[in-house]
Amino acid sequence: MAGIPHDHYEPRTGFEKWLHARLPIVALAYDTLMIPTPRNLNWMWIWGIVLTFCLALQIVTGIVLVMHYTPHVDMAFASVEHIMRNVNGGWAIRYLHANGASLFFLAVYLHIFRGLYYGSYKAPREVTWIIGMIIYLAMMATAFMGYVLPWGQMSFWGATVITGLFGAIPGIGPDIQAWLLGGPAVDNPTLNRFFSLHYLLPFVIAALVAVHIWAFHTTGNNNPAGVEVRRGSREEAKKDTIPFWPYYVIKDLFALAVILVVFFAIVGFMPNLLGHPDNYIEANPLATPAHIVPEWYFLPFYAILRAFTSDVWLVQIVQFLTFGIVDAKFFGVLAMFGAIAVMFLVPWLDTSSVRSGKYRPMFKWWFWLLAIDFVVLMWAGSMAPDALDGWMPAISLIATAYWFTYFLIVLPLLGVIEKPLPQPATIEEDFKAHYPHAAE
Repeated sequence: MAGIPHDHYEPRTGFEKWLHARLPIVALAYDTLMIPTPRNLNWMWIWGIVLTFCLALQIVTGIVLVMHYTPHVDMAFASVEHIMRNVNGGWAIRYLHANGASLFFLAVYLHIFRGLYYGSYKAPREVTWIIGMIIYLAMMATAFMGYVLPWGQMSFWGATVITGLFGAIPGIGPDIQAWLLGGPAVDNPTLNRFFSLHYLLPFVIAALVAVHIWAFHTTGNNNPAGVEVRRGSREEAKKDTIPFWPYYVIKDLFALAVILVVFFAIVGFMPNLLGHPDNYIEANPLATPAHIVPEWYFLPFYAILRAFTSDVWLVQIVQFLTFGIVDAKFFGVLAMFGAIAVMFLVPWLDTSSVRSGKYRPMFKWWFWLLAIDFVVLMWAGSMAPDALDGWMPAISLIATAYWFTYFLIVLPLLGVIEKPLPQPATIEEDFKAHYPHAAE
């Protein structure tokens, strides 16, 4: 890790010296495993290994599924049924892949909210945060295109609805939509494009993950106290850190094992828990499902998209000022992508000089309200617009308003008005405060 004094790999045998002079791969592995890591990391730092496992699982199972899948509208649905019924272990591979996507997004949401709480986006880790958000966008694109491949009813109509959003862009929208679809409507060219990109993007994600890891290895890990590792001498750095191996590797593997027990129980006993029954009906362009819903991990942003109808006064004002160019549909699209964009900007929206939320009493209330708001948006996205006697759009709109309020108003203001609690001077001090009897 740049700037933090620590022991580096030193080749000893003749072969090690020969290899190190030509390909220092052993040194790279050693420096990665033995990287000095803040000694006060808590259990919310386990999601990195879970995400790494999920990425590997999705790539391996995806490669196996591709061997038996046929990307053609007349054969895609049947090929998936062939995988489920005739391929040895095919049902397990498919359910691992489908539920692996859900575990992937569960882990990434917990990873993101941990970063938001502990200020992992603050200097000098802004680039690390932005790379992570790019990975999240790539995950969303990959998951959406993968959801289309089974060519069930929800796959087909989900693709129709989401690609239709691009058509709402004034002027160039219809051309962009036709380019995405490969024609005037969701059909075989669409399926082929989505299949190709769904297969390609996981490898792009893997490359971005490597850059993400490189980035935080350069700046160092954040930690619950939000205090930087002392960089004056090796002795001082060792008081704040411990090697990643074996301490955190064993801890992460234990956490992964516990999570996988639950994951494999779901795959084995209730694999369709998070699926939709309409996707077991072959796609039919002439029969629209009663209620089109995306996968659960898209629901918060789907709720934001649907929150802005022509009855909303803000939409009416913007539509009037733009002479009708910006309609309710386009406003919803802007809000949906804007909800993700504000997370990209959070390193500059948060004006507080204190990194960790542990020492920000006012921030804690607003943050936990944001977490609840995210769950409310997810619930609202799963409900029909006329649910609760037609109150669902209002609930979605209120939850959407808080999402933008938190990032655009609350975070900038808290940095000015909030009085933080006293922070520990060093990581060593924070660690000893929690574990006073821990051995050195």
